[in-house]
Amino acid sequence: MPSKRILFISNGHGEDNHTSHVIQTLRQLCPSLEMAAMPIVGEGKAYRSLNIPIIGPTQTMPSGGFFYMRRLYLLKDFQSGLIGLTWRQLQAVLQYAPECDLIMATGDFISQTFAYLTKRPFVSFISCLSALYEGRLRLNPLLWHDLNSSRCLAVFTRDPYTASDLQRQGLAKAKFGGIPALDRLVPTGKNLHLIPDVPAIALLPGSRMPEAARNFCLQLQLVREIAKLESGQKLQFYAALVPNLMLELDDIAKSQGWQHEQGILTYAAAGSSPVEVRCYSDAFNDIVFYSTLILGMAGLAVDLAVASGKPVIQIPGEGPQFTYQFAEAQTRLLGINAQTIGTKPATPEILQQAARRVIETVQDSDYLAKCKENGPERFGPPGASERIARFLLTYLGEIK
Repeated sequence: MPSKRILFISNGHGEDNHTSHVIQTLRQLCPSLEMAAMPIVGEGKAYRSLNIPIIGPTQTMPSGGFFYMRRLYLLKDFQSGLIGLTWRQLQAVLQYAPECDLIMATGDFISQTFAYLTKRPFVSFISCLSALYEGRLRLNPLLWHDLNSSRCLAVFTRDPYTASDLQRQGLAKAKFGGIPALDRLVPTGKNLHLIPDVPAIALLPGSRMPEAARNFCLQLQLVREIAKLESGQKLQFYAALVPNLMLELDDIAKSQGWQHEQGILTYAAAGSSPVEVRCYSDAFNDIVFYSTLILGMAGLAVDLAVASGKPVIQIPGEGPQFTYQFAEAQTRLLGINAQTIGTKPATPEILQQAARRVIETVQDSDYLAKCKENGPERFGPPGASERIARFLLTYLGEIK
């Protein structure tokens, strides 16, 4: 029997990440399965790291896929050839799809429409859409049409509430999926040099450069403000950084007045004890697991932290992703676990307010306990990659 073939279509870095975890589980359950991908946004690094063939052209645009946050970035994307790139990607999908047994589309309208236009059966994972934002998910009519079509076999959601909401609206095929990356969010045993009984603060500045570097500089300024407070509260700081950001630590340290040596940033202000931020590019799971509180300026990474029951304090940046608009939307998605300080790119006053909030939060045991309950309840249990993978394989007849 010839091997079955699946094409994965996704339109976003987080969407690529979600799909990559489903792919890893598929490989474990059915090694003979043939898989290929079309990442519509960015270079598809999550797929390339798994040696999944990319069937069409890819390009990183100025917005990084977040042009809807600011119209200026949409204009820059158009100038960089967004329309032509999307057309070539669609043509690649339409040419490749007839050889596929199944399509999986992860993301919003663009990826789902690509899948619908193939005229092949497809499974939808609307990972970036949630009824938690406004209490009810209002899908645009074209997307509703795509998902209601007989070609769409199932619509997986990121959280249980959205699946129930869509079912109430008449989309019976809606199913709770979850966050696939949550399945592998377990500590690896990395030695973080943790100080026992001292709250650990995790810095998550995001993964897209150069925005992640700008975010990290803001977070270092926030750590300095925290250190200035004479609260008597001892804290320890750990940063989960992408490798490209680790390479810039020397320059960042010089620009922010810190010292850098072997991944440890140190700031010593006159009249106060030095403060350290330990930086790692290979310890995200461990840092999130052992943290008491997250300083978050990211999307999926913050979702994972909250799903693990962690509280998050957010300060807006300049974007294109992590603006106030994005942070405010995250606050609605994440519920009580997320606090956003300020309504514009962080100023000294906003950083001082955020510093006070950090101290108040780590000392509020009742609030920390509520966060530990709210996060898992909001996003549901782990197991998304296997739930989705088994549905795909059942349809293909690879498992019963």
